[in-house]
Amino acid sequence: MNVVVIGAQWGDEGKGKIVDFLANDADVIIRYSGGANAGHTIVIGDNQYALHLVPSGILYPNKTVYLGTGMVIDPEALFKELAMLKEKGIDWEGRVFISDRAHIVLPRYRELDKQRDAQRKKPIGTTGRGIGITYSMKSDRDGIRLADLTWKDKMEELEQEDRDFLAPYTERLLSMKVNLTAEMYKLRSKHVLMEGAQGAMLDLDSGTYPYVSSGMSCSSGAAVGAGIGPRALDRVLGVFKAYSTRVGNGPMPTEFDEESQSELYKFVRDTGREYGVTTGRPRRCGYLDLVALRYACQTNSIDGLILTHLDIYDSLDEIEACVAYEIDGKEVTDFPASIEELNRAKPVLRKFSGWKTSLKNCKSYDEIHPAAKAYIDFIEKYTEVAVDIVSVGYDRKETIIRRNPWK
Repeated sequence: MNVVVIGAQWGDEGKGKIVDFLANDADVIIRYSGGANAGHTIVIGDNQYALHLVPSGILYPNKTVYLGTGMVIDPEALFKELAMLKEKGIDWEGRVFISDRAHIVLPRYRELDKQRDAQRKKPIGTTGRGIGITYSMKSDRDGIRLADLTWKDKMEELEQEDRDFLAPYTERLLSMKVNLTAEMYKLRSKHVLMEGAQGAMLDLDSGTYPYVSSGMSCSSGAAVGAGIGPRALDRVLGVFKAYSTRVGNGPMPTEFDEESQSELYKFVRDTGREYGVTTGRPRRCGYLDLVALRYACQTNSIDGLILTHLDIYDSLDEIEACVAYEIDGKEVTDFPASIEELNRAKPVLRKFSGWKTSLKNCKSYDEIHPAAKAYIDFIEKYTEVAVDIVSVGYDRKETIIRRNPWK
């Protein structure tokens, strides 16, 4: 069974925790897209792990993980991350493999990434990790894949600084390479968990272009990144927060007004720890955007939602969510492609009663306060997708399953 986990907003929805939680019942975990621009935080007791390239399932001692075909891999960042895991007692040797079709990020791509964004009249807000440049090189057919490290003619095309950079990593990378399609065929009767990066609204095709990532953060990217066909995907789970966040530039119709709503903005940002794992940048925060969430469900065939950060609202008297946009005097409930329309959009809000109690100690859905359940019920009706899992804290144990995705 192949289960896909994607972000259903603009990234930072808590995918790392959810993948780590679901990995307990998976045989292998595949990260299918993105690069070191992603940041997945996992909290287990007193230990916190910040992962950027390695799939979240690596924290289980008996799990095998794969860096997929759709990924772009910075060797320096990868081996630094693996060293961090080893220092923290995670024995990863023999359990981390890389698709031989994955592309390599070279150091000069990072500077090119920053330069290109700085030269734009309206910068996108890149992380400067060289991700966009690597994907551009891939599209231009000038990139270098893991499989190409033994191709003499291809290596000679690289600049000397690139070859010098790759030299100390080459043997280690090659020792981890696999034909992922062949591996997936062997695993066809196993439980395979596929982990996305960023979020559906940052997908190159269906996101808020051009303020998007360069990779495929949509659910169909899981098939490409795992080297299989789309009919082999059994379930698609979309992770979303009880509110909305975004990093970098681009439209966000439900963003709190930092002047008139500074107290609410600060409360959500600080209580939710809304600072980038990779960059440390403060995230933009706003009301839950149900228009965007329903669009993400429709474009990705999401058949199960996972709600995170619900506990952030525990102390509020009331909360609000966006159920439509007002654009040029008209009420709109379908997510527009036009950036100008999104920039003019004003959220149409619906109020919900707060629950004024801590949800962190809830062990089952029955224990969740009725007001919080009412909020969840409305989300389900609006999106027409069931909320299968509810997260009420950062730790693994603070997770409530309503429907097991493996069954």
